[in-house]
Amino acid sequence: MERPPLAVDGLPVGMPDQYGIPTLGWGVLAWAEEFLAQPDGANAGDLWRWTNTQARIVAWWYAVDENGRWLYRRGQIVLPKGSGKSPLAAALCCCELAGEVLFDGFDASGEAVGRPHPSPHVQLAAVSQDQTDNTMSLVLAMLREGPAGALIEGLDLGVTRVRTRNGKLEPVTASASSREGQRLTAAIIDEPHLWTYTNGGHRLAATLRRNLGKMNGRSIETTNAWVPGQDSVAELTSIYADKIAEQAAGGERRVLEEGVLRFHPRAHVPHLSDLDDLRAGLEQLYRDSPWIDIDRIVSEILDPATHPADARRFYLNAVVSADDALVANEEWAACELDDVLDDGEEITLGFDGSKNDDATVLVALRVRDRFATVIGAMEKPEQAPPDWEVDRAYFDGLVTTMFAQYRVVGFYSDVAHFESYVDRWSAAYGSGLECSATQKSAVGWDMRGRLAQSTAAVERLVAAIQDGSLRHDGGGLLRRHVLNARRRPNNYGISFGKERRDSPRKVDGFAALLLADMARADVIAARSKHRQRSGRIW
Repeated sequence: MERPPLAVDGLPVGMPDQYGIPTLGWGVLAWAEEFLAQPDGANAGDLWRWTNTQARIVAWWYAVDENGRWLYRRGQIVLPKGSGKSPLAAALCCCELAGEVLFDGFDASGEAVGRPHPSPHVQLAAVSQDQTDNTMSLVLAMLREGPAGALIEGLDLGVTRVRTRNGKLEPVTASASSREGQRLTAAIIDEPHLWTYTNGGHRLAATLRRNLGKMNGRSIETTNAWVPGQDSVAELTSIYADKIAEQAAGGERRVLEEGVLRFHPRAHVPHLSDLDDLRAGLEQLYRDSPWIDIDRIVSEILDPATHPADARRFYLNAVVSADDALVANEEWAACELDDVLDDGEEITLGFDGSKNDDATVLVALRVRDRFATVIGAMEKPEQAPPDWEVDRAYFDGLVTTMFAQYRVVGFYSDVAHFESYVDRWSAAYGSGLECSATQKSAVGWDMRGRLAQSTAAVERLVAAIQDGSLRHDGGGLLRRHVLNARRRPNNYGISFGKERRDSPRKVDGFAALLLADMARADVIAARSKHRQRSGRIW
């Protein structure tokens, strides 16, 4: 089965049939427009009509492989305020309750055919009752005001639940212990950017997914953009999906059903005060939401009472960096360059190693234009055995390959956990390098010392990111690690660190990038010094 390319909004480009991928989505789309009503707005009571964006989401969400298995077992839909997130969630609830959502073979043309689930149990989940009430009221209106009442056998609309002859749709909140063991067929997870560990959101999400697993059920999230660092369920889903994408890009064997279907369009507006850029970004983002008054949204964004971070998160659909982030998301995104290293190019290397907890990362930096790319990385898998350790020989081999394939003129490595390898690299390659980490070692740079020098290097690197003089290939792991880095003031300026010592959010990729950039700076300084000394006076 052909793997479709992804659009900038996260969904595959186009529709499944363009790639020969069957889907139950066509039947689901048709069922909803026949059975459901518009729940509110100017067209309340008319037959439900999907927007183009919603139809594309549904078509991919219900896509199957040649054996009728789902391509995606989890989904995440990230939308800005007012763009129809709650009606979409409500429509999906209704479809899962009574629509043709169960694979029932292929027709003569090879398209997937669906049938209603014989005993559907659908849950609309949130962490508070008020949160479920809004979407549940839309569900009731869709079913009550449309043809569903006459066409769905045994439909019974209660205030707190919906029943059919064999099925049930109900709202649930964060009392996760009472939900363990239920035979769920589908779950719509509403506003998971608000689901945290402290309010029971993590526990509820885990319980729902366990219950779905035994019934081959699936969960889909409908959410606003989250606040980084809060460890909300929405944020953790995004991190999980990014890791899968990184592994797939690195050549690891992956199948589509292991992925998370994601839809997350963003409006990139560097300066909110630029009204032309702001309006253009909003019009693109809300192009499929004709009920939105763009002028009103602009007024809300420019209102002094609206914090710029809130404006970007709720209206531009952007994941805004934490207040103490070293590098902002939009700053890093602006540095992306569609390029690769060519054999024989001059590069510097930076390496930050670990034994069994933090990540191990090797970064290359092209000397002529400061273009960065991750050569190799390894993080402890979530289900790793207790004795798991980094494969040191693998990274030793990568270093050997880099010196054979490129002209490496500088190489700085942290010494922790890789002391013997650093000594061997210094002995083997030190004579060919144009800079030396210390007087004792050509390669070894102890990140635990020389605070003044490393702080200056951090500030130089951050400035290069902010002014766009550093470029990168857009790799997910490096992006994640750079955005995880937090500002750490000291007596010499601003350095970096994790958000807390025991945080699972790794920053080792940033450390490796920093070491490569330090080596590049020293190479350039050494060459400049050599040119000055080689001059003659007559």
